[in-house]
Amino acid sequence: MTGTIPDGHGRLGRWRLLLGGNDADGITTADGHRVALSALDARRDQALDDLYEERENRQGGLGASSPRVARWLGDIRGYFPSSVVQVMQADAMDRLGLRQLLLEPEMLRTVQPDVSLVSTLIGLGRVIPEHSRETARAVVRQVTSELESRLRSTMVQSISGALNRAARTRRPRHRDIDWNRTIAANLKHYQPEHHTVVPERLLGHARRSTEIQREIILCIDQSGSMAESVVYSSVFGAVLSSLRSVATRLVVFDTEVVDLTDELSDPVDVLFGVQLGGGTDINRALAYCQSHITRPAETILVLISDLYEGGIAEEMLRRAATIVGAGTTMIALLALSDAGQPSFDSTHAGALAGIGVPAFACTPDLFPDLMAAAIERRDVGEWAASHDIVTSHAP
Repeated sequence: MTGTIPDGHGRLGRWRLLLGGNDADGITTADGHRVALSALDARRDQALDDLYEERENRQGGLGASSPRVARWLGDIRGYFPSSVVQVMQADAMDRLGLRQLLLEPEMLRTVQPDVSLVSTLIGLGRVIPEHSRETARAVVRQVTSELESRLRSTMVQSISGALNRAARTRRPRHRDIDWNRTIAANLKHYQPEHHTVVPERLLGHARRSTEIQREIILCIDQSGSMAESVVYSSVFGAVLSSLRSVATRLVVFDTEVVDLTDELSDPVDVLFGVQLGGGTDINRALAYCQSHITRPAETILVLISDLYEGGIAEEMLRRAATIVGAGTTMIALLALSDAGQPSFDSTHAGALAGIGVPAFACTPDLFPDLMAAAIERRDVGEWAASHDIVTSHAP
């Protein structure tokens, strides 16, 4: 008798995984049925195959395969326990040629460091040998420095301009009057007989530029699938922290919450303080951020997550509604990367949209303008639509 049956007990399925899991492994039941892997075991089998299956002309090195490697590193955390993940990471160090790359810095000339390579390095995390960490840090620093050089000026200009516009008032104190703008706006009230302008309205700024005008919290999901978003967030966090008019907090989370605000001056320290994991507790992260919101109307909370909640989703949504209800501007970025449409929990994205939290993916080049819109309290959903960004809608 031939055919395929599901493995209801798991024992034969584990043997199939051990022997390769494909049609040639020969695992059958006593009556001749071939044992089929469950959907989860099939994904486990693919992850194992990607690492251990021998192929002709297989060569080490990361090169153009880096994006796929970064995704693979995220996948295995969801499929295997941490002890198995550590073994697979260590094996990947050798099979991907990464150990040689880090032990022999001259090898770096054969690989173009990019965001995907940095994602791979922080994904491997603590399995990188101690004597190779300096080389890894050098690679990460090269990439983050290039990103900061490309993104800093746009970010500073966008945020500074938005703060200036948001702080303008028609009832400024005398020392805060912008005389050039006031005169230009009141030229129609020029009095020829007195050779002067009698201003009908005064324009200026409501507060001094040295005061904190906005508080920004970047709350970043550090599950493996979000590695590229973590890289860009660390760079933007460093830029924001350099602005005196903005107080920036950077929080990363999986099932635990870590505040990396004290490391913000150096994106490399932020990235090596991240421990990419497989679990996600968004509600716990939001609770921590909520405890640090003291001026809701002046606070912008950016949740960067694919929204696959491992905790209690209903509590996460209730907490988000409470944060928004208190006056905080909250945005859910499903990804902050150059990649295409991300994988995300559409049900949670729609539910957040229904309580006033727009949810969409954003590229790094658009992020400065997005933050400017939030600072000026413009409708972020309308901003996204004006940039042809597809947002999630309430179910």
